[in-house]
Amino acid sequence: MRSPADRSTRKPGPKTKAVAVSAVSHTVLAAGAVLMVFPFLWQALTSFKTYGESILVPPTILPETWDFANYAEVFEVLPFGQMFVNTVLMTLGRTVAQLVFCALAAYAFARLRFPGRDFFFILFLSVLMVPSELFLLPQFQIMASLGWLNTLQALIVPGMFNAFGTFLLRQYFLTLPVELDEAAELDGCNPWRSFWHVTLPLAGPALVTLAVLAVLYSWNDLMWPLIVNTRQEMMTLTVGLATLQGDQITDYPVIMAGSVLATIPILLVFILLQRRVIEGIAFSGLKG
Repeated sequence: MRSPADRSTRKPGPKTKAVAVSAVSHTVLAAGAVLMVFPFLWQALTSFKTYGESILVPPTILPETWDFANYAEVFEVLPFGQMFVNTVLMTLGRTVAQLVFCALAAYAFARLRFPGRDFFFILFLSVLMVPSELFLLPQFQIMASLGWLNTLQALIVPGMFNAFGTFLLRQYFLTLPVELDEAAELDGCNPWRSFWHVTLPLAGPALVTLAVLAVLYSWNDLMWPLIVNTRQEMMTLTVGLATLQGDQITDYPVIMAGSVLATIPILLVFILLQRRVIEGIAFSGLKG
């Protein structure tokens, strides 16, 4: 028999190590969650403060007086409803177009065989290395020559295609068995019918992932809408909120109230589709 001293010096077993590792992991994840949530919490709390309270040093976390008038003032200083509609239409137009064009291009690069396919795909991906700011001037000149300035099509058309979306869908298509296409070909399907009836229905998670990424990018896009649309009734939410920043005085509670209203729709989209987004990234070959 072992003495009590021997039992006290015994090394911790696998279960003890697993519990310790789990505790450390949960602590790190909880700290990360707090860091991620805190900016949104600060934004929401500031939207209920008065202007004087929002510029106090040191800052206060909870508002002393809950001022709900900031949300009403957003609709007074901006045509918030029209800007919201513009943002929704721009986001839907870009997202639908990216799903269509990126899926077609990705299927061609993943399934069809043609001379120079891999070379053209690498050349295609090289677009990702070019800073997007370099496209602003030529795209603006094209929109101006077409007479599309201060229009919805100027917001939508330049964002209808996404090189990263094509790469994402191609990686997902490569994970699907080639035998599916061969079976469809034996049944008399041409490449278009094979894409539409076999490959595309199986790519649901990847399509949802691309849709969420496209919605996030389009909804938060500031630079291009700021340049191409200068009339207030044609601005998007990001541009409208940016115009509230004054040269000398900035009403932070009103800006935060508008930001909260602009964040809620996109937050709901991500909450509803987060499981499909994780599935799409996990099966697309982009996981670490």
